[in-house]
Amino acid sequence: METIATYFNAERDESMLFMAVGALALAASAYFLLVLRKPFFNGMAITLSVVAALQIIVGITIYQRSPLDTARVQQMVQSAPQQIKSEEVPRMQKVILNFKIYLGVELSLLVLSIVVLLLSSPGTIIRGAAMGLAIQAVFTAVLDLAAMRRGDAYLTWLISQP
Repeated sequence: METIATYFNAERDESMLFMAVGALALAASAYFLLVLRKPFFNGMAITLSVVAALQIIVGITIYQRSPLDTARVQQMVQSAPQQIKSEEVPRMQKVILNFKIYLGVELSLLVLSIVVLLLSSPGTIIRGAAMGLAIQAVFTAVLDLAAMRRGDAYLTWLISQP
């Protein structure tokens, strides 16, 4: 039971980090648009705020869902342990696969951003957009990698259950 609570509590903690960084990115975007008002910063504001909105939505969703998931899996272990293999293991396998897809997308966006940064003119809106996207791609990739590793450990534990 402790492993279940630990996994979902860590998931919830990371969701709060996602929300906090999303809120910080929105605040930075507002500052860039309202105070700095230069093309480069306007470009950063666009990509920072679009990704920030996604981070906040995902963070809220996970934050709200985690306690329910904890209770659901703990109930499975107590009353229907066979459901761990038939329901929770396949669910987690899909979660891990999705993280691999997310990481691929995030790394692709990072590479694209770097290419645009190298090829675009200094101070332009496109360079700012690429910088904002690169920052967000790195952040989300790091958190998704941590979540995937945590999910792998949890999946290994699930599979080891009798």
